[in-house]
Amino acid sequence: MALRLRLKPGWHTYWLNPGDAGDPATLRITATGALRGEAQTIVWPTPQRIRDASLMSYAYTGDVVLPVVLPMVRPVEPSAGRPPAAQPGQTPDGLGAQGLTTLSAHANWLVCAQSCIPEEGTFTLTLPVGAPRPSAQVGLFTQAEQHTPVPSPYPVSISPTGVLGVQGRELNRQSVAQAWFMPQERGRIGEAAPQALLFGPEGLALRLDPTADFTPAKPLSGILVLKAPDGTERALSVRATPLPPPMASEPSIAPSARPATEPNTGTTSGTAAEAAAGTATGGTTAGTATGTAMGATSPDPAGDYPAGEQPMAGHLAALGNGVPGPPHGGGESASGLFRLVVLGFLGGLVLNLMPCVFPILAMKALAVARMGQSERLHQKQSAISYAAGVILGFTALGALVMALRLGGAATGWGFQFQSTMFVGMITWLIFAMALNLLGVFVFLPPAFALSSSPRHGLVHDLLTGLLAVAVASPCTAPFMGVAIAGALAGPPATGLVIFAALGIGLAAPYVLLAFCPALAKSLPRPGAWMDYLRQFLAFPLLGTCVWLLWVAAVEGGVTTVLLVSSGMVFLAFAAWVYGITQRRPLHAGHDRDCTALYGVALLGLLAAMALLPALLEQAPQAGANPPSASGPGLSALPSGTEAFSEERLRALHNAGKPVFVDMTAAWCITCLVNERMALNTQATQAAMARYGVITLRGDWTQRNPAITAFLRKHGRDGVPFYLFVPAHGAAVVLPQILTPGLVIGTITPHDK
Repeated sequence: MALRLRLKPGWHTYWLNPGDAGDPATLRITATGALRGEAQTIVWPTPQRIRDASLMSYAYTGDVVLPVVLPMVRPVEPSAGRPPAAQPGQTPDGLGAQGLTTLSAHANWLVCAQSCIPEEGTFTLTLPVGAPRPSAQVGLFTQAEQHTPVPSPYPVSISPTGVLGVQGRELNRQSVAQAWFMPQERGRIGEAAPQALLFGPEGLALRLDPTADFTPAKPLSGILVLKAPDGTERALSVRATPLPPPMASEPSIAPSARPATEPNTGTTSGTAAEAAAGTATGGTTAGTATGTAMGATSPDPAGDYPAGEQPMAGHLAALGNGVPGPPHGGGESASGLFRLVVLGFLGGLVLNLMPCVFPILAMKALAVARMGQSERLHQKQSAISYAAGVILGFTALGALVMALRLGGAATGWGFQFQSTMFVGMITWLIFAMALNLLGVFVFLPPAFALSSSPRHGLVHDLLTGLLAVAVASPCTAPFMGVAIAGALAGPPATGLVIFAALGIGLAAPYVLLAFCPALAKSLPRPGAWMDYLRQFLAFPLLGTCVWLLWVAAVEGGVTTVLLVSSGMVFLAFAAWVYGITQRRPLHAGHDRDCTALYGVALLGLLAAMALLPALLEQAPQAGANPPSASGPGLSALPSGTEAFSEERLRALHNAGKPVFVDMTAAWCITCLVNERMALNTQATQAAMARYGVITLRGDWTQRNPAITAFLRKHGRDGVPFYLFVPAHGAAVVLPQILTPGLVIGTITPHDK
């Protein structure tokens, strides 16, 4: 069965994925009578591409045939207790007197020219049951079959940065002049974006433009059209297998893609990415797609750029390692996982030295000081409890990010700090810990008051580990970026192993201190100085609260600061009242007095919690920079710095300008340290001005799908992220920790 649409010149209807505009046709066929069945899955022919200004549509023109395969079966004979079976020469009741089958079809379709008209129709066809014979429309079905894409005989992969790799040695410049990909799902790639064609020793690749809805871990299905130099086209139905993130060396990556020297082509060098083994089922040979010629020709993947110069996507293609290479066996996959685990462990280890965890260092320092007065067994238990909290925190946060991304959310590492409610809650928690260190109250729930002190200490260590992850998550340390990207792009079980390795690395120094007798003996002896140290260490936590209040101001303005500050006052009052109950001497009526004070303290706590809905409603400040460019934290950009957008990046690159991309966030302490110590120094700014470098700064303080997509395109899931794109040559990813010398050395032209 098929729906035939004969369109007048200038009109078109749409494919399964209509592109940037339109709706696909739907067809539902039901068979009743001697045979019964139902079907609605259209076997879509290869569509044409229609470009309208900056929009791309996938559509059909002329005589369009949309087939549907309709399986039909005879009805089951009635059983005992039901109406009797039909007598010989008759059909069952209600099936018709002549053994006929009635086919009913309901169709909806949209036709467009200068305007669009939705249409629908209901059709009925009655056929006798008998031996099959060709119908008068057999030629239409033959034509539709010729226009249907065939399963790809080549393994196809998709990299985290959106590079579609096709493995086939015969796919070279001599056999393929142009290629383009049409995705089956709407919105996963930029439909109208140029698709740079690249060739490698094992096949070809297309540099796609992922959108915020692009999920690296999800297969990408669609139609790949290969156009030969003689003009013939092969339409292949492909399902691209996701590749793991690029195994680029930390701390920097230097892409090796070289500029194309002719239209529609590009060249790459270096090792190609891992391609999925195996071929698509079907085993059919490639066919030829003819179709009706369109008025608008197929866009040239490199035609929008000056001759002899590869588009921006070509310069960055090697970051995605998308050019297909030889398939690897399971041993290589195991070694890749091992490498990610090692990078995760090293990243967690280095994270101990990052500014993000400075607030936690106060509590860890106090724990180390107390360790000297503990028994060896308790020292080990304390370290294990802290490590368990860190590992649990990393895996839980990683699992949450993976779950949100599988659900379609554009999230990355540290996403929780993009919520004003979370910033407010973490501020209150750290403020309460500072009050605890100052002696305003003692964290000793009633359940622990009846138990031993060691048990209370172990729970405290576990909570400290969890808090360490919550506070440290805004930033990524060296080695950590690739590990997190690999964890989020791979299978969930693999990702959890990598996140656990991050936790082990963060907890390793404390565990080593507890389990190494030589190091434990070097700990200072306990004494009265510990009380002063405990009170002193409250001030780094109070400083952290000040920083978090600034983050709240950036995200939600003065109203958010007022709400968070009010909550701090309520918490301080509750802690003070609760502390009174802990210091009151025992006397007659003590329990009654304490119960009343507990109620007052609870009221203070509830007053703070009542502010959470108001915090949740706080939106980003109006009047800031456009969302596509930056966030609310970029209200005043320094001279020579512009708000980031991919369009501006491409425009500057095509104009021959060197560009430094700075992805930052107000809640990222490492980002702020890099800005003060490396990027905003007089020497760095002078070098930027001397070499004409334009800085594009993207603010990820609030959720920004455009920045999230850009980070994921380059194998990153958090900030800081720094990318230098020279006027000519390969783009360079800088490490997470910057120095003025490193930045100046990177932006200095090689001929200077």
